[in-house]
Amino acid sequence: MPTIRSLCISEVRGTKKHPIEEAKLVKDWGIEGDAHAGNWHRAVSLLSYEKYEEARTRFLAAGHKELEPGDFAENIMVEGIDFAKLPIGIRFRCGDAILRMTQIGKECHADCEIRRLTGDCIMPREGVFAVVEQGGTIRPGDAFGILPTVAVVTVSDSGAAGKREDKAGPVIVEEMQKLGYLVGETYLVSDDREGLAKLLAEIADEGRAQLVLTTGGTGFSPRDNTPEATMDIAEKSVPGIPEAMRAYSMRITPRGMLSRGTAAIRKRTLIINLPGSPKAVRENLEAVTPALTHGIEILTGAATNCAAPEQ
Repeated sequence: MPTIRSLCISEVRGTKKHPIEEAKLVKDWGIEGDAHAGNWHRAVSLLSYEKYEEARTRFLAAGHKELEPGDFAENIMVEGIDFAKLPIGIRFRCGDAILRMTQIGKECHADCEIRRLTGDCIMPREGVFAVVEQGGTIRPGDAFGILPTVAVVTVSDSGAAGKREDKAGPVIVEEMQKLGYLVGETYLVSDDREGLAKLLAEIADEGRAQLVLTTGGTGFSPRDNTPEATMDIAEKSVPGIPEAMRAYSMRITPRGMLSRGTAAIRKRTLIINLPGSPKAVRENLEAVTPALTHGIEILTGAATNCAAPEQ
């Protein structure tokens, strides 16, 4: 589990950041008391502890001074996450606090002390920036992980026309929130293939969600187009997920074999088609959610392999 190694602030711009024992993250502002906090896109800076350690070892070998937390002007240093590999827009949770990553790297200041002393500063390559979407108090040693964002898309002609209540979409929202996911967007759209494909592509291409769960449109009706719309914009197929869902459903009803739902990846977003009934939605989520978080970590770059740890 990634953990916070250090927290640093500077009360005055242009001065070195120093470690603090706890930090209060303020929504739409940053870390209370930090001179670089504010209502802007670089309110909080983050750095991977592993990258800091690599630089510290390299600088010592070259005869430079011992590095200390805050030397790279980072606010939060975390062990176990390679921030620079993650997509812009991804969210992090630490306790009650939620941060959203807004930028990777920045131009190094000409008067940067580390750069002047060593000729190199890793922040332009490895540092990232974030805004605070939900406040909270954090401390060194706290767990700090990615917070997958989910978009829920209900596909139904009658639902989009206001002729039928959407009951499956709210079930997905409820179940994913129980699991600790953040539900960012919900939609109720018609079975139009081109329109659905366009929506799925936009969500993925703009990085608005790491996971898209659709419900409806997976059966045999001529207007059931969800799998086709998904594959129209897919870059990679993920056959194991629908296989697992159908196998699980078949233990409950033989009709489970009739679902045509698929799963696919576009950019760094996983798209999964769920059936249209609330009962089937719960059953299918039971089948796949135990592995979803790790799969999303692999997809986004927060984890590096799918193998289970050896006992």
